[in-house]
Amino acid sequence: MHIIKLDATDSTNSYLKRLSVNEQVADYTAVVTKLQTNGRGQMGTVWDSEASKNLTFSVYKDIFQYNIEDPFYISMVISLALLKTLKSFSIPKLSVKWPNDILSENKKICGILIENVFKQNKFSSSIIGMGLNVNQLEFDNLPKASSLRLISGRVFDLDEVTIVIIKNLKHYFNILKRGHLDVLKEKYEASLFRKNKPSTFQDAEGLMFSGIIKGVSDYGNLQILLEDDIIKEFDLKTVTLLY
Repeated sequence: MHIIKLDATDSTNSYLKRLSVNEQVADYTAVVTKLQTNGRGQMGTVWDSEASKNLTFSVYKDIFQYNIEDPFYISMVISLALLKTLKSFSIPKLSVKWPNDILSENKKICGILIENVFKQNKFSSSIIGMGLNVNQLEFDNLPKASSLRLISGRVFDLDEVTIVIIKNLKHYFNILKRGHLDVLKEKYEASLFRKNKPSTFQDAEGLMFSGIIKGVSDYGNLQILLEDDIIKEFDLKTVTLLY
């Protein structure tokens, strides 16, 4: 297990991408930083984290030998690895807010940014960025955010959490490599936040509507049961789940 520790960097994903361009990077190489000056989230959002209190890191995953047609299964693997890790630390009421925000007690504790690399017209590698709120106690103007310490009352060792996450990534990537897609999808869907509960959504035009989350497609689209008993699929750019 190769872990590169930095005091500060712009983005661990960017650092790992630059590294992989210039040299051969071993599978599951991780880059961990105390301070990320330009952390990125989904859809171009900014990931802000208090220095040395949280886990901001990225993992390089070689997937060239994997037969992956639908990249969302990579997202499922990472979400499940994080859930397994957090359960092992007795974090309660865990769920995945589609597509891959990790919640505890309905508050966000982890965000994921996956950047896939293509070579020879197939998936070659993934750079998996994770921002996990661990020991931070205050989240100004972020009422829906929390941390492992706020939830559990414990102070966590960041190195220990990192090692357990990588171990669980290996576990679920092995399931993916063996082609057990149904196992991954079943576990992922069972963990979806507000699955089978009436919820309010907002579409790309800003209009709100009601529906019930039923699952996800192989491509990662959210499947919502609408009022006319029709299940419609939405991608990340066209729908937002409102609390």
